[in-house]
Amino acid sequence: MSTYDPIEVEGIRALKDHVLVSEMNFQERMTSGGLVVVGDDMKPQGVRPRWGQVYAVGPEQQDVAVGQWVLVAHGRWTRGVKIKTPDGVEKTIRRVDTGDLLLVSDEEVFDDTFGRPL
Repeated sequence: MSTYDPIEVEGIRALKDHVLVSEMNFQERMTSGGLVVVGDDMKPQGVRPRWGQVYAVGPEQQDVAVGQWVLVAHGRWTRGVKIKTPDGVEKTIRRVDTGDLLLVSDEEVFDDTFGRPL
């Protein structure tokens, strides 16, 4: 097994009021006007909040629920851990800083935000 192979898991539980998210987009995106924005992770223009889908919440978490989408302030998430669920789906899970959840939505939000170069 290499360091990039996903970890097979039965289930993951978050602790305390922690929030785990998946589906954070670091790839290229298309704006509503049809422009392709190349992947911006680790670049100055990538300094912006990002949306993620809530994968798990701790028992003390009262603000968000599994399945919702949250906007997380830039950089307020951990490095991702690749997992493989029992049904064979591969996901990258990140813990987000609950104090830096900016917005919450019950539906996936179209992200056409841009950061600005430093």
